[in-house]
Amino acid sequence: MKRKKIIENILVNHFKKWTIKVDDISSLHRGHNDFDGNGETHFTIQLQPNIKHSFDRISIHRKINKLLKKQFSNGLHALEIKIKN
Repeated sequence: MKRKKIIENILVNHFKKWTIKVDDISSLHRGHNDFDGNGETHFTIQLQPNIKHSFDRISIHRKINKLLKKQFSNGLHALEIKIKN
């Protein structure tokens, strides 16, 4: 399974009341440290709650990083996490 789909599945299972969008932005890093832009290593994650409630952005970032720990150990290099109100 592609890393993008794995990340989507993990997040959908843990953020059930959120709209989630995952984008592979690896190609934007082509040329950085001889990186060819392939390999699903850089992602942007956008989260938006489906209901109004308060949330702690730092806790969400920590939770996502913990959930994706295995992906980081298997080649995921960077995440950009955006949380919309």
